[in-house]
Amino acid sequence: MHIDGGCHCGHVRYEAEIDPADVSICHCTDCQSLTGSAFRVTVETAADSVRLTAAPPKLYVKTAANGRKRLQSFCGECGSPLFTTGEGAAAAFWGIRWGSIRQRGELVPRRQIWCRSAVPWIADVPGLPGVAGD
Repeated sequence: MHIDGGCHCGHVRYEAEIDPADVSICHCTDCQSLTGSAFRVTVETAADSVRLTAAPPKLYVKTAANGRKRLQSFCGECGSPLFTTGEGAAAAFWGIRWGSIRQRGELVPRRQIWCRSAVPWIADVPGLPGVAGD
């Protein structure tokens, strides 16, 4: 599937080819901290299928407890998270942050990871009262 997207302010833009079956939810504590939310939704794709079409993102390198490095790409202007990848062989794949994708409504998560870190109230969200707009 062809997608396009970018950051909130439009400074960083991209296009990519992805498989809609590769959308996942991550509940790890790093994703919670880096998003300021309960989880992060990502679609993984081959690095060579992503093409930047505007300014390049900034990079933050997160070193995990096991020493593995994850490269976090974000907009240097508005701070929107955009991509993640690893080093060495892990750099062959990028995780595209779901919220940055224009076609995100068509991309349904197919799996969850790091569920032991999921916040205990996550299953209660569908039962909460909601408001349709602002």
